[in-house]
Amino acid sequence: MLGKDIRLRKPRSHTLLAMGFVGSGTLHFVAPGVFERIVPPYLPLHRELVYLSGAGELLGGLGLLSGRTRRIAGVWLVLLLLAVWPANLQMLLDARAAGRPRWWQTLLLLRLPLQIPLIVLVLRASRRQGRARSGQTWTIYFP
Repeated sequence: MLGKDIRLRKPRSHTLLAMGFVGSGTLHFVAPGVFERIVPPYLPLHRELVYLSGAGELLGGLGLLSGRTRRIAGVWLVLLLLAVWPANLQMLLDARAAGRPRWWQTLLLLRLPLQIPLIVLVLRASRRQGRARSGQTWTIYFP
């Protein structure tokens, strides 16, 4: 039997986080109406704000992927998360006003404080610098 060592990298949390932001940012352009509905009514230019926040998520997510831009992308994403928090609150207020089921309102209420751990994740991911460490070595035997 022949043995072959293969080096595998463990997935990096900042890569997964970055892809989450890239995916969410993309959705702002694919389905802007969904996001437009949760922009607080006191803000003008709803569609433009949706596109702006989507572009911000895309740029921030892509920025997390490079060691050169990771730190500034982290600051950018934290500021963006704080800026869009009123939209999350608006979603809850709209659900209450529309008499949505209590379980849905509860989920939306629980979503509000989840911004805090998300901000912590962004800050941690943005502080990681340097080259990725190699992962485990697996030996695969071929018959």
